[in-house]
Amino acid sequence: MKSVFIFSFLILFYIYFGYPVLLWCISKISPIRKVTEQSGPSTKLSELPVVSIIIPAFNEQDSILSNLQNKVAQDYPHQKMEIIVVSDESIDQTDNIVLMFSASSSIPVQLIRQESRLGKTSGVNRAVTQAKGDILVFADANSMYAPNTISELVAAFADNRVGFVTGKMVYTNADGTMVGDGCSTYMSYENTIRSLETQVGSVVGVDGGVDAMRKSLFTPLNADQLPDFVQPLMVIKQGFRVVYQETALLHESALSDESSEFRMRVRVSLRALWALWDMKILLNPIKYKLFSLQLFSHKLIRYLAFIPMALLLVSNYTLASEHIFYIVFLWGQLFFYGLAIYGNKFQSDSGLVKLALYFCLVNFAAAAATIQFLRGKKIIVWKPRVS
Repeated sequence: MKSVFIFSFLILFYIYFGYPVLLWCISKISPIRKVTEQSGPSTKLSELPVVSIIIPAFNEQDSILSNLQNKVAQDYPHQKMEIIVVSDESIDQTDNIVLMFSASSSIPVQLIRQESRLGKTSGVNRAVTQAKGDILVFADANSMYAPNTISELVAAFADNRVGFVTGKMVYTNADGTMVGDGCSTYMSYENTIRSLETQVGSVVGVDGGVDAMRKSLFTPLNADQLPDFVQPLMVIKQGFRVVYQETALLHESALSDESSEFRMRVRVSLRALWALWDMKILLNPIKYKLFSLQLFSHKLIRYLAFIPMALLLVSNYTLASEHIFYIVFLWGQLFFYGLAIYGNKFQSDSGLVKLALYFCLVNFAAAAATIQFLRGKKIIVWKPRVS
């Protein structure tokens, strides 16, 4: 049991601490300069490209108008922008709101309606065939951008090695819910890793609500594939970089409660696991070198972290009678999980409680998604987020 304990501990340590430290070390040894620095290939755009903003929507009448107004308020030249809203057979007022807005908009707004629910991926595929822009920007129906977000996304393409850009998601938590605070802490951690990954090559995970890519690199995907994950992997497969632009900000409301967050995490984790299966060729270290290690470290074993978590707890319990160290370590684990249980039942201002709750929520969701993956379940259509 000692070997199981040590192995489980080392795996978890590597996932959450060792991997970021490894990236930091590599970035110091062999960094890739940021596109804003005056070096490297093509660091200045000779002409601003036309941008097509693609917004998939299903029953988004409560948020679609403010979303469209937000995109029109961007500081990017309006003559170089267009908006395409893909309505996935919405049955509320979403379509009418888009049509009324388009009649007076200073930016061309096009509504595409899918007459049967085909899902986000099919909607994006269809929108791209009608997009006129050289750069595609993917936004969610409730994604609120900072005024310069699109300009910042486009600026990253000054480096002709860059094929895909993701921005920084900032969760708002106006009602003080536990989920929002824990989610913000989690995203801060993720954004730190993305910054390091950008310095060594390409980021592994992106935020679907604030992404941009060269249209020439777009690959139509199957309806069950997760575009937020598979599309950037396709870009890497074509030999281009995927980078994180921290100055391109997206403000999005945190989910309203733990159950909503859990369901969302299960859905995203399940689709990500299928994406890893579809793109498993990128795990080949001979061909994809450092990125294969990044994909393995940041995604594959991260989604499976619940396994060493369970093994660590069980092995620790069986070893508790052998030495005071194991007793103390076991109490530490029980205390941490107890904080998560407490946070699930009661509101608390403690940052540790919020962290424990969200950490457990994410990993339990990954466990549920893995079970569904092994059963062959796939998700194609979605429902609006509840925030």
